[in-house]
Amino acid sequence: MQSPNQYIKQKLAERKAENTLRTLKINTDLIDFCSNDYLGLAKEKAIHQNANTLEQYGATGSRLISGNHTITIETEQFLANFYQAESALIFNSGYNANLGLFSCLPQRGDTVIYDELIHASIRDGMRLSNAHSYSFGHNDVIALEKKLQKAKGNIYVVVESIYSMDGDEAPLKEIARICKKHNAALIVDEAHAVGLFGKNGSGLVTEYGLKNEVFARVVTFGKAMGCHGAAVLGNQELRSYLINYSRPFIYTTALPLPSIQVIKNAHHFITNNTDRNNTLKTLITYFKQQALNINYNIIDSNSAIQCIIVSGNDNVKKLTTTIQKAGFDVRPILYPTIPKGEERIRICLHTFNTPKQIENLIALIK
Repeated sequence: MQSPNQYIKQKLAERKAENTLRTLKINTDLIDFCSNDYLGLAKEKAIHQNANTLEQYGATGSRLISGNHTITIETEQFLANFYQAESALIFNSGYNANLGLFSCLPQRGDTVIYDELIHASIRDGMRLSNAHSYSFGHNDVIALEKKLQKAKGNIYVVVESIYSMDGDEAPLKEIARICKKHNAALIVDEAHAVGLFGKNGSGLVTEYGLKNEVFARVVTFGKAMGCHGAAVLGNQELRSYLINYSRPFIYTTALPLPSIQVIKNAHHFITNNTDRNNTLKTLITYFKQQALNINYNIIDSNSAIQCIIVSGNDNVKKLTTTIQKAGFDVRPILYPTIPKGEERIRICLHTFNTPKQIENLIALIK
C-alpha cells in the first residue's frame, strides 16, 4: 500500500506527464487581460479608503457568535434593495455562498437539474446535499424540459446568467418559463453579470424583469465589484433557513467590517459612475469587431469574458507564452478545468484597457 507521500508524488507526476500541473504565479506588470476586475474597482481608492475608519474592527467570530454588527445588517438591507430582492445574506465568497446554499437546501429525494457548464462551487454543494442531480446540455432548453419531466421531490434548476469559462449568456426568460410550467425553483448564479448588466449593474435577472420568477440568486463581489464576499438573495424565509442550516455560514468567521463597508462602497460607486459600464460595453464591441478574422474559434459572448479556443494543453500554453512575452497578461484555461479539445485563452476586458491595447493583442493572436 502506498504511503500518503507516495500517493501525492504519484498524482503530481501524473499531472506533469499530462501537462496539466497547476502552479501559483506572481502578478506582473503585464497589461491585464486576465483578471475579473472588469470595472477597475479593485484599485479604486474612493471605495477602499472610505473603509479605513473601521480598521479597528477585525474578524472576531462567526455571525451567530460575535461577528454580527449593525453595519452588516444595514449592508444586507442595502443589497436587497439594490438587487430588488426581499432579503440578502452575506457569505465570505461566491464559493462559500454556493456551497452553503446547495449543501443544505435540496434534500434526499429532491432533484437538482443543472447546466453542464455550471461552476465547480455549485457542483460541490450538490454533492453534499444527498439530492439527485442531473445535468442538461449547455443552454439546451429542450433537454432541460425532458429532465424536468422525470424529476422527483422538490425540484431545483440552477444556471449561471453569464458563464465563467465561456462568457455566454443563459436563455433566462425561456428557462424561467419552463421552470414555472414544471413547478421548479430556479436558482441563478449572477457572479459574472453583476456590475455589467441590469440597472446600475444589478444583473440579468433584473434586466429581464425576472426577479419574481427566480427563487434565489447568488451575487458575488470578487469580480466587477473589486472586493470580497457574496450574497444569497431570496425571500425572508430562505434567509432565515440559511442562517439555521447552512454550515458554511454558521461555522465560518464573519468578514471584518472594513470588507463589509467596501462592499457597500462599491455598489454606491457604480451607481454614481455608470460611465464605467458604458466604457466597458464599448470595448467589448470593439474587441469583437477586431477579432472577426482570426484563425481560431471564438465563443460568441457579449460579456467581458471573450474566449479563443486553442485545442490541446500544449498548444494553448505555447500561444499564451508567446502573448505574455509580448507584454499581455492572458492565461490558458486547461483540461481538466474544461473538457479536452476545448482548451482556450480566456481574455477578460476591463475599463482600463485601451482600444490600442486590444488592437495589439488581436494582431499578435492573428
